[in-house]
Amino acid sequence: MRWSRAYIPTLRDDPTDAEAISHKLLVRGGFIRQLMAGSYSLLPLGKRVADKVIGIIRQEIEAIGGVEFELPVVHPGEVWKRTGRWDSVGDELLRIKDRRGADLALALTHEEIFTLHAGELASYRDLPQLWYHFQTKFRDEPRAKGGLLRVREFVMKDSYSFDLDTAGLDVQFDRHFEAYKNVFRRIGTDAVSVEASSGVMGGTESIEFMVRSDSGEDDIAICPACDYAANTEKATSALPAFGDQVWKAPPERFPTPGIRTIAALQEAEGFASAPQQIKTLAYVIDGQMTLLLLRGDHELMEQKLIDGTGTADIRPAHPEEIRRALGADPGSLGAVGVSHLPVIADPALEGRTNMVTGANEDDWHLRGVDVARDIEVSRWLDLRKVKAGEACPRCGAALALDRVIEVGHIFKLGTKYTEALGVTVLDPDGIERLVVMGSYGIGIGRAVAAAVEANHDESGIAWPAAIAPYEAVVTVVKADDPATLAAADEIYRGLLAAGVDVIINDRDERPGVKFADAELIGFPYRVTVGPRGLADGEVEVMRRRGRDKSTLPVGEAVAVVAAAITAERTL
Repeated sequence: MRWSRAYIPTLRDDPTDAEAISHKLLVRGGFIRQLMAGSYSLLPLGKRVADKVIGIIRQEIEAIGGVEFELPVVHPGEVWKRTGRWDSVGDELLRIKDRRGADLALALTHEEIFTLHAGELASYRDLPQLWYHFQTKFRDEPRAKGGLLRVREFVMKDSYSFDLDTAGLDVQFDRHFEAYKNVFRRIGTDAVSVEASSGVMGGTESIEFMVRSDSGEDDIAICPACDYAANTEKATSALPAFGDQVWKAPPERFPTPGIRTIAALQEAEGFASAPQQIKTLAYVIDGQMTLLLLRGDHELMEQKLIDGTGTADIRPAHPEEIRRALGADPGSLGAVGVSHLPVIADPALEGRTNMVTGANEDDWHLRGVDVARDIEVSRWLDLRKVKAGEACPRCGAALALDRVIEVGHIFKLGTKYTEALGVTVLDPDGIERLVVMGSYGIGIGRAVAAAVEANHDESGIAWPAAIAPYEAVVTVVKADDPATLAAADEIYRGLLAAGVDVIINDRDERPGVKFADAELIGFPYRVTVGPRGLADGEVEVMRRRGRDKSTLPVGEAVAVVAAAITAERTL
């Protein structure tokens, strides 16, 4: 490709709405342009990178037995209703109607449709199967931001395994785990695998692949002393026993005028430190007002509540609902004596005594609360968000929290979808068995952005050779000098013949502009051809990563650069 014929609209300044490094550099480098919030066009350079990421994923999935499909983006609403996700997914699923009034959905994922196709499987002899595709998804994100990191429309590789039993699922899950590790290594990201919430996908187990980045929206708890790592939506920690003072009398009311927060009560009452308080939150779960109890210094992790209750129909109660149900405003709430509402309590409160909580009367609290004696707990459920420094649940070392980008997610779905859609096969004994499924996803645009987050410097992107838009650029210092242009063109053609993905910068621009664009875009190698060097029979070669420069005889440049790129492709 000749730069003079290409479309590469680089920019000197960062876009004003960009915060993530990848967002800034992909816009400035001419890879993407925003159409509307959460929707981006891939320009030619961006398309080349995305296609190379897709190529790597295709290689790794087919290496474990995957066969490729291409399924529709618009789905009949009826199939989503049969699995229950028409109602349970929420506003992320875009629901539309056709001209006949039929319900349709824009795909946010393809479990339902792949499962329908699996209905043609008849016998255990047809299993195992591993099907995949690359297809557009649409998720009506409430806070699309970060360029390609959180969008509404995107391409995903999703694959689906079908097995006779959970042992077969385990094999396919483990194979995907290794394939995903290979993918993320090859695209230049150091992805960490962590335990994760299955969310709206459902199933018994899931693992996310995370790349550390300040631009991420997730946190993981990770142990430096063992292999424990989990998304904070799933993470747990070991808490030391809390030494409560003895209080044998019934709970005692005491006035707390104007006090509405844990911190204010701790400051006003020396005996009511945050760990000695019960935090009471009022939520509406499936239409039912429910009280959630946590230790005063702990935060609610809402995803744990969703996972534990099995419903996404969850929201904080409105103040008027709370007063109608309990007779007090938030900040004065408690569960002592409450029998008309469900109470879900975090295990950190189990066995606690001499606690302080709201009295369900504004400006009054209770002390001396014995959780087992005074509160009717309907269910114990891990609700709290893990904090940095808490003890690892496996080895006891202090946990660290890292900000991350999710780049992949694999799920053991089990029979959730095959049961809903009636997909069975005959086993060796002629008995009908529900097919056991797994689901495995990688977002292409997010993988591209994560690679930029992991491979950049102050001058721009430093792509790994395997996914760079071009592996090398031949920069012509003086495009109006026939001898320089001819020598550069010979090197360009030699690299093409050697199998290098190369572009020649033959624009009539100042050398500084050409060099700056090359570093911003991030070509792994730059070969600079200028009159001065040619006079000595030399050209300059620069490796983008580290900016290492060397001079080579003109006749050796093609072989040296081609060999270096070939070596880097296989890293």
